[in-house]
Amino acid sequence: MKKDAQYDINIAKLADKTHHFAFELDKAFFEQFEQQLIPEGQVHADVTLTKTERLITVDFDLHGTVRQICDRSLDEYDQVVEAHEQLLVRFGDQNQELDDNVLQITPDTQTLPLAQHLFDYIGLALPMKKLHPRFQNEPDENPDADAKLIFTTRPEGDSTEGGDNDDIDPRWNALRNLN
Repeated sequence: MKKDAQYDINIAKLADKTHHFAFELDKAFFEQFEQQLIPEGQVHADVTLTKTERLITVDFDLHGTVRQICDRSLDEYDQVVEAHEQLLVRFGDQNQELDDNVLQITPDTQTLPLAQHLFDYIGLALPMKKLHPRFQNEPDENPDADAKLIFTTRPEGDSTEGGDNDDIDPRWNALRNLN
């Protein structure tokens, strides 16, 4: 990833109160990341940062669209993205990621880079199954499909519960007497 300071927040100069930031994430933002999950998009990010003496709470409100490729037809389409996430940043002895949404930074850290977090939250908001809007209202299973598998232990055409004993392998007859 190329370093772009446009998505960094200078926390050293911020007072202990709530601050609001807005970012427009466009094709240039997604091109920074060496990936093919999201080739381009237009996402608006409202970031609310609440700074206290010991903790920084960063709330992300993301909404917009990203370009995706349909898993079924391979057609490109715009996927709507909505995400509301929270990142907790606490002060400690060293810089480390404690959990998916909890970071620890040293008190002398000057900036908080948000680009990777913004990208990750957008990626998490994408559905696992990427379907073009023309396929999204179709039912998942076709009840008339021939590919539906039904397991049975009876031979085909046998409609009785016990079945016909003449078709059974004679080696199994000894097991019937074990009651």
